Amino acid sequence: MLQRIQTIYLLISALVMGALYLWFPVVLDTSGNTIIDRSEPLVFILIFVSIALAIISILTFKKRQLQFVLNRLNIISNFVLLGVFVYRSLTLSGETLVSEKGIGVLLPIISIVFLVLANKAIKKDEDLVKSVDRLR
Repeated sequence: MLQRIQTIYLLISALVMGALYLWFPVVLDTSGNTIIDRSEPLVFILIFVSIALAIISILTFKKRQLQFVLNRLNIISNFVLLGVFVYRSLTLSGETLVSEKGIGVLLPIISIVFLVLANKAIKKDEDLVKSVDRLR
């Protein structure tokens, strides 16, 4: 059952978080230097947890309830990552000019959207299975 739509949503979510780690700096100052980098331990751990939870959720396609719980944990980890990004960008010391936020701050939000879509599809599958069991 890897051809279900929630698998595509979860794969896109994992790819978005992988893109966050590989290509995009998180916050840039006016001269182009990175202020918040992906090599910080907390940011690295949260990105790794998000990618790992999405992959594990893809591989547990037979257990829809576990998949649903893993996606919820992934959403929580993405909100924590987003909170870290916002906190770090708002508490920069010695900055006289407003820093330019990179696309990296928006990528956890995109990942959350795809995780919510995957949870909706999983819920729909679970409801379909329950309705078929009721008819038997």
